[in-house]
Amino acid sequence: MEAAADGAPPPGAAVAAAPATETSPAPAAAPPRRLLALLRDKLCTWYILKTIILGQMLSLFICGTAVTSQYLAEKYQVNTPMFQSFINYSLLLLVYTTMLAFRTGSDSLWQILKQRWWKYIILGLADVEANYMIVKAYQYTTLTSVQLLDCFGIPVLMALSWFILRARYRLIHFLAVAVCLLGVGTMVGADILAGRQNSEGSDVVIGDVLVLLGASLYAISNVSEEYIVKNLSRVEFLGMVGLFGTIISGLQLAIVEHREITRIQWNWKIALLFTVFALCMFGLYSFMPVVIKVTSATSVNLGILTADLYSLFFGLFLFYYNRPLSSRGQVFRPVLLL
Repeated sequence: MEAAADGAPPPGAAVAAAPATETSPAPAAAPPRRLLALLRDKLCTWYILKTIILGQMLSLFICGTAVTSQYLAEKYQVNTPMFQSFINYSLLLLVYTTMLAFRTGSDSLWQILKQRWWKYIILGLADVEANYMIVKAYQYTTLTSVQLLDCFGIPVLMALSWFILRARYRLIHFLAVAVCLLGVGTMVGADILAGRQNSEGSDVVIGDVLVLLGASLYAISNVSEEYIVKNLSRVEFLGMVGLFGTIISGLQLAIVEHREITRIQWNWKIALLFTVFALCMFGLYSFMPVVIKVTSATSVNLGILTADLYSLFFGLFLFYYNRPLSSRGQVFRPVLLL
């Protein structure tokens, strides 16, 4: 009692204090746990999962168009990129432009044409030529090269988003763009070296240039799509692209590809490839605005990079890309199995 009165600690105080010193490192382990919990709460959400799933659907659609185009070009010598695009635009016209035709008021087809017809002509021209150049490139280079080089559209898209949509990016984004451009340059250089070994250097360069131009036009189309989808409507974008895309691709088809169409030796396999290509393109165009409205054009283009991986698997196991040794190095050669 006297010790307690004098301010001395009770007998059990020392024993109770000891565990406190032993468990002192526990608070230091709390921040990593809180960080992991925060990452789990931010990443494992239905919004993120939905975005990833939709992005992979778009990647599979892109892979489907790439594989069918490569088959038509290499297996059956069918080189009709504008005809393939014309079928897709015709489907968009039948579905979405028809929906606009039944609207009334300010969202009707007539009102949209009166107010913004010239803008949609430019958009339709950019979209049609982008599709034409990408599909045309399969005649000159490989499936893998096309799918890897089309990532050039990402830095172009970011630049357009910066000036048009007022998007802002961090330093890590610009570093990623630098890596992307470095990869594009490396891929083009590898194609040139491989083409020289096969005496096809000029053809490979033409294919790579077509892909880069097509990717740039796709970036213009995607930025316009994001603006229209978020400020106007998805049906308006698809309906106008279907309308003017059909007109522009139809005129270009009649001028540059009418002879190629007459040379096609039609059979059920070629018809099936055209059908699969058209359905994949229609699915891509129909679902792309949905994903863009949820996220952004830049996020969508980053998400569909997995299409490159899918195309690589098809190139390895379906087209059987191998690397035969030569005196000057290794060269990719596509060999069709079917």
